[in-house]
Amino acid sequence: VVAGSFVGFWLWLLIFSAIAVVCCVAFIGNLSSIGSSTKKVEKNSVLLLDLGMEVGERDRTSYDVTSVLPLSSPSVVGLDKILKGIELAAQNSNVNGICINANGISAGFATRQEIRHALIEFKKSGKFIYAYGDSYTQSDYYIASVADSIFLNPVGVVDVHGLSAMSPFFKGLLDKLGIEMQVLRVGTFKSAVEPYTLKKMSEANRLQQEHYIGRIWEKISTDIAEARNLTVGRINEIADGMVMCNKAEWTVGAGLVDGLCYDFEMIDRLRRLTEVDGNDDPLLVSIDDIVSAEPEDWHESDLIAVIYAEGQIDGTGDDDINSGDLADAIVEAARDECVKGVVIRVNSPGGSAYGSEQIWKALEEVKRNGKPLAASMGDYAASGGYYIACGADRIFAEPVTITGSIGIFGIIPCFENLAEQKLGITFDQVSTNKNGSLSLMRRLTPEQLASLQTMIENGYDLFTRRCADGRHMALDSLKMIAEGRVWDGVSALELGLVDEHGSLSDAVEWVAREAGLIDYGIDKYPIVEDKLIKYLSRYVDAEIEGRMRDSMGELYKYHDVVERLSKLDPAQCLMEPVEIE
Repeated sequence: VVAGSFVGFWLWLLIFSAIAVVCCVAFIGNLSSIGSSTKKVEKNSVLLLDLGMEVGERDRTSYDVTSVLPLSSPSVVGLDKILKGIELAAQNSNVNGICINANGISAGFATRQEIRHALIEFKKSGKFIYAYGDSYTQSDYYIASVADSIFLNPVGVVDVHGLSAMSPFFKGLLDKLGIEMQVLRVGTFKSAVEPYTLKKMSEANRLQQEHYIGRIWEKISTDIAEARNLTVGRINEIADGMVMCNKAEWTVGAGLVDGLCYDFEMIDRLRRLTEVDGNDDPLLVSIDDIVSAEPEDWHESDLIAVIYAEGQIDGTGDDDINSGDLADAIVEAARDECVKGVVIRVNSPGGSAYGSEQIWKALEEVKRNGKPLAASMGDYAASGGYYIACGADRIFAEPVTITGSIGIFGIIPCFENLAEQKLGITFDQVSTNKNGSLSLMRRLTPEQLASLQTMIENGYDLFTRRCADGRHMALDSLKMIAEGRVWDGVSALELGLVDEHGSLSDAVEWVAREAGLIDYGIDKYPIVEDKLIKYLSRYVDAEIEGRMRDSMGELYKYHDVVERLSKLDPAQCLMEPVEIE
């Protein structure tokens, strides 16, 4: 025992020493960044747009406790930084062009489209865009299709295959575990509950998914066809033909790429384009280099606040939306005299109905203070994501944005069968009233279910009323396109759920015009906090979780399922988790 305690003491001493080192490194790093000079971009430089990254709305950095240092680059790269870098590269006379490196981007449809739009704008500067890849995923190829010339490795492949939507269904697993899901919902198309109650998608869900992925593919295939001087019909023929199985030479003949070359030959092309002497490598600069080379433009007044709402509303993930914190940030911006207008940037599938209402109310404070409010939709602005956007003076979305899903559901797990039949645990109780106990270990009575259904319907009435008022539509007309149905950005514009197809920058420019601003700065909310302390907290949590897993053995999987289900907010404005690829 003494020996064990001794080892344990030194183990924890080692852990806390590591924590102290990390804190010191982070502190020193912050000090060294103060007053640091901007990086100079040399003449005849080429911006290397490496698509081997995960893209979110803003940078997110992870920490690696084994190296006791923050990762050298963000684990998630901010779309805002990418767009700014491309814009600055167009303006910088030392940058000759862009080379896209197809490396497997991880990003949603609207995110890819915004990057693509930024590249099209870049071409107006008269500078070149080349693309190169050992292989092109469909996502990479969609972005790279705007390039002046596309090059492929002689043994590489191009993948263009269309879209599919796949939904996971857990009914079989829940049956095996003995967990019964008690579902309440409003909306024929509100399919977020289906994974827990069905083993395949309903006909209504199949209809809506076929519609919106069909519209999204129509936009993607049209964009590619126009960029490559092909017809949409030809793109669909290529997609149906398993193009990724063809030889690289075939892609040249099909018009998908312009030439084949190896890595060093691509470097030679860039060397000739930039007139680099001898065998010197071309000067390749990154997005970070371009952005850091530009001195920050400080504005003490006349600001437009861009407020980011990314992730699930009151979800359990570290990078989800905390409705209370976001509402506080919105009210702060609304009451700041320097802030003349606000853009809410929504990239969320929704979440807590309660949290959505709190954010909606905070945004009303912007309008109450006489400031223009625009909503800019990213990859998703569905269900609760649409809830928080619907009150904006003007809503912008990309044609491939997924939105709508105006519906609400409640889901209450019952672990009675799990406890009694699987684990052999029984319960008994006494109560003063018939509803004295609403336990997850007992099935709800018909009367209790009816009361909860009424609560869900009241939430739906409030949700639809918010949307109808925000969109200046009759409530009956709004409900006809609600019912929990998911829409693509093109359909949403046709139905009046959004006002205009456009990017975040379009929304910012609209707010500036409404506020009468010509020269203004951008203030971003909420402030991105350092993830170090949160990471260390997760490290300790993981240690505790690991010990529980070891001590519980096979029973841990039941604990894990129960833990996740028990954390669900009672009423959800949440879109079904669909994987589209």
